[in-house]
Amino acid sequence: MATDLTLPRLGQGMESGVIVRWLKQEGDSIAKGEPLYELDTDKVTQEVEAEVDGVLQKIVVAEGEVDVGATIAVIETNGAEPAAEPEPPADPAAETPTAPDASPAEPPAAAAEETQADSGAQGPTAAPAPGDTRIKASPLARRIARERGIDISSVSGTGPEGRILAEDVERAPAGAEAPAAAPPMAAPAGEIEVVQLSSVRKTIARRLSEAWAAPVFQLGVSADMTEVLALRETLVEHLAEGDTKPTVNDVFVKLAAVALIRHRPVNATFSGEEIQRHPAAHVGIAVAAPQGLVVPVVRDADRRTVQEIARARADLVGRARDNKLKLDDLQGGTFTISNLGMFGVEQFTAVLNPPQVAILAVGSVKDEPVARDGQVVVRPIVNMVLTCDHRAIDGADGATFLQTLVSLVERPALAL
Repeated sequence: MATDLTLPRLGQGMESGVIVRWLKQEGDSIAKGEPLYELDTDKVTQEVEAEVDGVLQKIVVAEGEVDVGATIAVIETNGAEPAAEPEPPADPAAETPTAPDASPAEPPAAAAEETQADSGAQGPTAAPAPGDTRIKASPLARRIARERGIDISSVSGTGPEGRILAEDVERAPAGAEAPAAAPPMAAPAGEIEVVQLSSVRKTIARRLSEAWAAPVFQLGVSADMTEVLALRETLVEHLAEGDTKPTVNDVFVKLAAVALIRHRPVNATFSGEEIQRHPAAHVGIAVAAPQGLVVPVVRDADRRTVQEIARARADLVGRARDNKLKLDDLQGGTFTISNLGMFGVEQFTAVLNPPQVAILAVGSVKDEPVARDGQVVVRPIVNMVLTCDHRAIDGADGATFLQTLVSLVERPALAL
């Protein structure tokens, strides 16, 4: 029995996604739970698994943006052989691409692929004119070619009708020259580089614009890091062979999580209609990944040990940098920590991560002279700035949270 495979809604608010590539080919057998294709959403690129056993009979959308619920493939669930490709109509000009959610038998394959292959092509009802020599390439292939300085016309395509796919460009040598018959024009010195926004970058722009519109205030404090640094050294000394080495930021996640549970107005999210104060601290860690800023979440950080947080952090950061995060890794955060101390930044203000109502910016640890018991001594000092959404938090809420956090930083044993 043939079953239409539609694009799933993988997260709240998801309306569309971009199919990056299929991991199976037409005619391949598939098993439930087996990775089927890679999908780029506005948050992350992830592998989507098959929900049934069967045979991939037909791929309706090879690559490109698709609305949620639209048919992207046909699966034969009884294990039958794939159906033969329908013959194209005699007159290409008579082809009329259908809407994305139409039956897979209606749109001609070539027209559907060409519509998604080049966002700069003619309107959706236009058909290629006879003798049209436009290069057929997926958007991802064009982007990779631009980034690597590869002339797209020099790449041999392995897709349908010679269409150039991302893997074709990846196999081509960087700076590949165009055919001698049509050499590329030399780019002038100082040419402006145009970088198209990825789905993740568009989401960052949208969410930060929303955050900037919120009425926020900032509170800054400093803390003596002597005990935190000593604790971290002790944890490293007693580390089991092969285990993840904890960082100062792992200790910060633990201490902040404990403080959040004691000050639940800060451990909250704001929807515009209500404030939700959460019973567990799910702390997001801002990570500068190649695809843009992402904030994977360490769940139940208040109940975990520093070493457990270190393992979770290492896994999340590693997958973030390999672009292997899943939507579940990014959802459900109640608070975020952004640490730029490793870059030598002493103090900064972080932008809210909606719908969370607070974010903590942590700077570098620097030796500074301070007064202790009437004496001037040198201590490792860290500066922290808490950004708060004034719609959900008052100044006293943020101030008392910081008081608790500073006391825990200077005496971390109280949180362990």
